[in-house]
Amino acid sequence: MLKYFLGNSPKWFKMVMIGFLLINIVVYFVNPTVCAWLFIAEFIFTLAMALKCYPLQSGGLLAIEILALNLTTPKNAYHEVDQNLEVVLLLVFMVAGIYFMKPLLMYIFSKVFTKIKSKMVLSVLFVFLAAVLSAFLDALTVTAVLISVAVGFYGVYHKIHSMPESDFDKDGSLDRKDLSGETLEQFRSFLRSLVMHGVVGTALGGVCTLVGEPQNLLIGERMGWDFIEFFLQMAPISLPVLVAGIITTVVLETTGWFGFGAKLPEVARRIIENYTDEEDANRSDKSKYGLIVQGVSAILLIIGLALHLAPVGFIGLALIIVQTAFMGITEEHQLGKAFEEALPFTGLLVVFFVIVAMIHDQHLFSPIIEWALSLDPSKQPSMFYVANGVLSMISDNVFVATVYIGEVKQAFDNGAITREQFEKLAIAINTGTNLPSVATPNGQAAFLFLLTSSLAPLIGLSYGRMVKMALPYTIILGGVGLLGIIYVL
Repeated sequence: MLKYFLGNSPKWFKMVMIGFLLINIVVYFVNPTVCAWLFIAEFIFTLAMALKCYPLQSGGLLAIEILALNLTTPKNAYHEVDQNLEVVLLLVFMVAGIYFMKPLLMYIFSKVFTKIKSKMVLSVLFVFLAAVLSAFLDALTVTAVLISVAVGFYGVYHKIHSMPESDFDKDGSLDRKDLSGETLEQFRSFLRSLVMHGVVGTALGGVCTLVGEPQNLLIGERMGWDFIEFFLQMAPISLPVLVAGIITTVVLETTGWFGFGAKLPEVARRIIENYTDEEDANRSDKSKYGLIVQGVSAILLIIGLALHLAPVGFIGLALIIVQTAFMGITEEHQLGKAFEEALPFTGLLVVFFVIVAMIHDQHLFSPIIEWALSLDPSKQPSMFYVANGVLSMISDNVFVATVYIGEVKQAFDNGAITREQFEKLAIAINTGTNLPSVATPNGQAAFLFLLTSSLAPLIGLSYGRMVKMALPYTIILGGVGLLGIIYVL
């Protein structure tokens, strides 16, 4: 059984998971409350081990055991899903809707990549573009576009480098030795730094708006904030952090610290520019028409979100319908591909809600929240920010936000805090789960997506290197966010 259990994950991980499942049964009959806390620790462990095994399977087995041991009920778990249905619809439909917009996004990033000569300007633009796009679109989709662009350009470089001698550079403008050794490593370093700037940009933009990250919608729904109000509530913290992030990018590119600063080799630039020029020349009328449809759809998306014309998931569904209808995509299997990216995480989110239902039914966080709320009201937001930030560094930030906003909402409903204090704590929870979580791939889904992508081994992006490159951003973004919580709220 062990051979097939949890697929290709390490044997030690399989043994640990089996141990968890058996130990939980024993502890449950000794003390159900201790067992519930054990489940939380184990679930956080499965999130931290996401690179070894996607948490839907390992965490899902724990969720099933929670239901079997009656630490919560299917009805209460369904109630948690029902309360957060808009988030589920966001993941199912909005991510799929943006899937059909990928050609436009790739076109934009490709043009920026080839037309901007300065690495400094290019890096800042990647951060800014990723931030703006992630404020309106899903961060995973923006990251997927960054990955696609980088993989495409690396593939072109590698194709030229691997050509047979008889076909290589017939016009004599290139020398094969120019593409190897230090030049290849410099090209990898260039792509690595650029993609890391971009994925940090998704966090900078993701904290700003209702649809930037899944937990934002969770928080906004509990608060009753629409798109504009959510942005205005977060702006005193999120906008200074965005500026600080851009300044950090400039400093890193200037100094070359933490693995940044590599320039695009001239020979690689010539290869990529020739490739993009060829792509533009060969672009069909159908592809050009598709870009127009996607551009119009993007404008309609922004209008729909800004004016809150419908629930976010419905806007995403409308986006799917409009784009596919006008681009002639009418076959079922063509539509199915769009849903592949979001559904695994949607399943994981439902597992989150089982854990959250257990926390509520067993009143696990009530003493902690009561202690936190007993502090001076002026200190509460910073305490929540730090607590959420530290936990989000090792665990998924959506799970952390779901737990904390649920508990704080319960305190508000019970009259323990005022509406004004409730809003301050909601801002602290949102920023705390979005900003310090860039420290590791465990906290940000976009970082994890990049690390597990086909691009990571091509450009030498390991777990340790990603943590190292994210460190200055973690310190600056987390620090500026905390200062904002302390002195602005």
